[in-house]
Amino acid sequence: MSTASAAPSQLSPHGATRVDLPGRYGPIAALRIPPSTGPSTPPMAGAQTSDPAAIALLLPGFTGSKEDFAPLLDRIADAGIEPIAIDLPGQYESPGPDSPDDEDAYLPESLGQVIAELIGKLAADGRPVLVLGHSYGGLVARGAVLAGASIVGLTLMDSGPGELPAGRQRSTLDLGEPYLREHGVEAAQLLREQLDAGDPAWMGKPEELRDFFRERFVRSTAAGLLGMSRGLRGEPDRVAKLARAMRSLKAPCLVVCGVADDAWPVAAQRDMAERLDADFAVVANAGHAPNTENPDELLATLLPTWHTWLR
Repeated sequence: MSTASAAPSQLSPHGATRVDLPGRYGPIAALRIPPSTGPSTPPMAGAQTSDPAAIALLLPGFTGSKEDFAPLLDRIADAGIEPIAIDLPGQYESPGPDSPDDEDAYLPESLGQVIAELIGKLAADGRPVLVLGHSYGGLVARGAVLAGASIVGLTLMDSGPGELPAGRQRSTLDLGEPYLREHGVEAAQLLREQLDAGDPAWMGKPEELRDFFRERFVRSTAAGLLGMSRGLRGEPDRVAKLARAMRSLKAPCLVVCGVADDAWPVAAQRDMAERLDADFAVVANAGHAPNTENPDELLATLLPTWHTWLR
């Protein structure tokens, strides 16, 4: 199988196949590696290979896509778990309703119902399903559990107990939502590019990666972007309800985040883990996206934890 490049990103080479899964609004775009294609031994010393039938369903965050998990896919498959990374409905290559009346379809509770349906189909033959939700995807994963999804473990990555607190990311949403609503997706992308032009870190990214970010943003639905933005700014704290649902499932939970996460404070995520009776881990040298910023250390937490859950 191909290995990740020296600079992990959404463009990292991997052995996944682009497939379509059945969804409420049309095909759900996914990257998928059947575990039978991986080597028989996991790459981590001392790791136990789990049931090869297990699935890890990976849900991206706001403005994200399945490609955000590119640096993780091969290693998850090598460890005997089938990774399935998706675009949420309305994101990039997954269709969703796209009229102003449909913004509610993209709130965490609504998308959670769609993901619960998908999990039911993936698990129809008895396969155990693990779910990882990144940022907004964590709120959606929670919505799926509360909608009755039968899972064997839940990972919330750089996701919080409810709406985004005050800070840079919240301010960006507060300022960007009216502009997007009035001018549309392509105009919003042009504005983003104008602002990013003054950011050396952004301009230092490979041009191919910047082109990919541009393409996936403009291919996302306006209703999806607006609905998810509303969700990030209005989602209530539903941790107590999630804790009850996880106890009912008898399924464990892990909360993990980058040490420099600038969305939900690390302390708030640690408190959420305590309320969920979940394991908690911090990834060094990472901010809001350890999946691309420090995938090796993230995997060093995820894989042993998931193997333990699947025993």
